[in-house]
Amino acid sequence: MEQGFGKTFISNCIINELLKKGKTIMYQTAPVMLDDLIQDLFSKPENSKGISKNLLTVDLLVIDDLGTENLNSMKFTELYKIINTRLLNEKTKTIISTNLDLKGLFENYDERIASRFVGYYDIYRFYGDDIRLKK
Repeated sequence: MEQGFGKTFISNCIINELLKKGKTIMYQTAPVMLDDLIQDLFSKPENSKGISKNLLTVDLLVIDDLGTENLNSMKFTELYKIINTRLLNEKTKTIISTNLDLKGLFENYDERIASRFVGYYDIYRFYGDDIRLKK
């Protein structure tokens, strides 16, 4: 997938329709989501925002810009936990947008994560001109 093809716009259209139906939704870019999650995991219990629980239980989680985060072993572990737990819970759905192609997914993520992306998600490729450049 490439930049500027409307991936985020389409995600937001889906979000708006589901909000009208009363669904719970969490939207965040991958870097911010993982940074906030790690910060929350290390915060004192009275300061915790419950981000981990929300990431695992909302009806729809939208992870935007996957592949732009700075990964370390802790972030890999938490991303795997989020992806795997949500896949096991059939009531929760996840949308992931990325500019990475399949090769890029396997280069940036270990096989446990990348194989789940390829094996359990419908993959849609966006083609055309960058809409940001047309403005």
